[in-house]
Amino acid sequence: MGEEFYSIIKLVSGEEIFSLVSIDENDGDTNLILQNPIIMKMIQHRGGMHVKIKPWIDLSDDDIFIIKSDKVITMSESRDERLIEIYTNFIEDTDEDINFSDTNECYTRPSTDMGYVSSVKEARKELENIFNKEIQENQSSD
Repeated sequence: MGEEFYSIIKLVSGEEIFSLVSIDENDGDTNLILQNPIIMKMIQHRGGMHVKIKPWIDLSDDDIFIIKSDKVITMSESRDERLIEIYTNFIEDTDEDINFSDTNECYTRPSTDMGYVSSVKEARKELENIFNKEIQENQSSD
């Protein structure tokens, strides 16, 4: 097994993953050994650029994955300290077990700051009032 390095990998499936990688060459077969591979996406937002991160394989308990080299289009070693820090922070944060039964604890109630204006029931009532008012104005002008 070779030396470990951080790498951005483009797979033939179109996926781009970031991982700590080592290369394993056995009998002319080259495999990549990935530790905690993640998907990073750059998202443009009015507040600036953000990075969305998620595990490459969401429901797996495994940390190490093996990919045959013929499934890789290209890979680039990354020495970008910001990317490596984001990666290591994400891995450290997700090492804690997640209890899926407590999902309601993470629920955030929408607010007007988030764009929440009213409930569906309130909005429907308001739109019906506007519609009825328009009908009345059109009938009185006829």
